[in-house]
Amino acid sequence: MHLHPMHPAAWVLDQLRDAGWHIHDLLCFTRASTLVLASRNATPPVVLKAGFGSNHVLAELDEATRKAAYGFYWYAEMTEAERALTLEDFRHEIAATRAARGAAHVVPLLEQGSTDRFDWYTMPHCHGGNFRAHLATTLNRDDVTAGLHILADVAEGLGTLHERGIVHRDVYQENILIHDGQGLITDLGAARRADTPRGPASRGPEVHWPPEYATSYDRATPAADTFSLAVLTYRYLCADIPRHGPSRLHTAPAGLRPIITAALSPAPEDRPAMRELRDALSQAATFAATPAQRSN
Repeated sequence: MHLHPMHPAAWVLDQLRDAGWHIHDLLCFTRASTLVLASRNATPPVVLKAGFGSNHVLAELDEATRKAAYGFYWYAEMTEAERALTLEDFRHEIAATRAARGAAHVVPLLEQGSTDRFDWYTMPHCHGGNFRAHLATTLNRDDVTAGLHILADVAEGLGTLHERGIVHRDVYQENILIHDGQGLITDLGAARRADTPRGPASRGPEVHWPPEYATSYDRATPAADTFSLAVLTYRYLCADIPRHGPSRLHTAPAGLRPIITAALSPAPEDRPAMRELRDALSQAATFAATPAQRSN
């Protein structure tokens, strides 16, 4: 593909082409990173994530080009210290993704490398998109079954990350990819090692984040991921977000209601382990798939 030469992402794509990559499509161009569908040496396309986004590009453009680029994206140039920090963060993401290699239902790292200006890594291309489409679906029995299986897959992947000492900290619909009907968790950019504080003490609020992020984001435990996945499950089954007021949980399968309620507890220590949530989601998917059981 060929972008307009004044598009800020064109600089990143040019760097990747110089490194031998053929660019099929620009998937995402954000403040700190760029995702492309790319291939080289006649191999099938993969998703390549480059640790270089809009804020980085500005510093690389000459003065005339920089002014023209503002016509595409309005952004502020990072300081050298900020750019160094985002480079460190991206290398942390690569290390965390590499540590998750081999875990079922976690999008794997295939290859990593670097150019003169940034690091990159590749992952498989998941053709089923992400879970957001499921949130916009009017549910029937088959939809419920498929969605619950995907959420159970993600709980399995998160449980494995937790066993490896990794807390994801950003579980929501865009970070759940679907391939051949299976769910996979991706994007470990916010992840932290359970034995090492990382990031600011306070973050938020976001719909999918637990309340403890307001005071201890840097020390978030696996219970934070349980809360976030419970929020997504509630949104999927109840077509709403959890609120302090009237609940729509009565629209969810009866067998899931107690564990969703527990997983949404304000106190992390009151939430079930991810494996318990996985088992409940898997059982609910099996139940939903059996018409005879649903009629009882």
